[in-house]
Amino acid sequence: MRYVRLDTPKPISKIGLGTWQFGSKEWGYGPEYERRAAEIVRRALDLGVTLFDTAELYGFGRSERILGAALGDDRAKVVVASKIFPLLPVAPVVQQRAVASAARLGVDGIDLYQVHQANPVVADTTTMRGMRSLQDVGLVGEVGVSNYGLRRWRFAEAALGRRVLSNQVRYSMIDRGPEEDLIPYAEQAGRIVIAYSPLAQGFLSGRYDATNPPAGAVRRANPYFLPENLERGAELIATLREVADAHDATPSQIALAYVLRHPNVVAIPGASGVEQMERNAAAAEIDLTDDEYAALVAAARAFRPVTGLAAVPRMVRARLGK
Repeated sequence: MRYVRLDTPKPISKIGLGTWQFGSKEWGYGPEYERRAAEIVRRALDLGVTLFDTAELYGFGRSERILGAALGDDRAKVVVASKIFPLLPVAPVVQQRAVASAARLGVDGIDLYQVHQANPVVADTTTMRGMRSLQDVGLVGEVGVSNYGLRRWRFAEAALGRRVLSNQVRYSMIDRGPEEDLIPYAEQAGRIVIAYSPLAQGFLSGRYDATNPPAGAVRRANPYFLPENLERGAELIATLREVADAHDATPSQIALAYVLRHPNVVAIPGASGVEQMERNAAAAEIDLTDDEYAALVAAARAFRPVTGLAAVPRMVRARLGK
């Protein structure tokens, strides 16, 4: 495993484990999933993974409970990250919700506590006042944000009066917005971009095409999985396969290596089983050549998916089988 080269109390692994799926029925996991989740977490620890990300929203607290139980006595050795859902995130509420998350996780302190989404009404001045109080009493180590633009990230840091270590955003080969400003800022300022959905919910895995679309409700709601977009993505997947063959790897591992090539980026893909966790962790060791990276960039730029309002009627037709 490789780690981010920053002055943090605990090392932060380049590959972490995202636990959105833990306890979430929409992913189709049944009652046996808690046992499977524990196996995934234990294997991640064996592989040197130190970043475990959850949120109070995931499974309405179940993800935090499952993760905390699975980590057991190792909770103090790793970076446990959670997020507050920004419903009225004024200072007293921030403090109360952090206490509740820590209790569900079974920890004395949350290593990285993040604002899940920028609130359009409540200013970060009051939210960060609550975060600063949590740091002062030792309940929170580092503060982070999620889904913030660069300007608001920097404002949040000014409001906190200390570093806001990380910004967790959607980032993958086909969601490259963070490359424009967030990643350069992180590298310049000594901050971290945490990439969620680094495989675009499996689009970049190569498992799906127009004749074999995904079956799960979550992926069916993603316009990337429209038959037209799966067809348009064929050349991108072919390039991923070509680079993967050169490394005896999978397309998913190459897609992860793409985002990890930036020194201040870490990725938190989910894992539905131990084998997937092992493959994800192994991606941290892949070094892409300059030519390979350039080929991936070119293929990603050439992919023009139908998204936004234009995708709505197509998604409706796809749902109706027309």
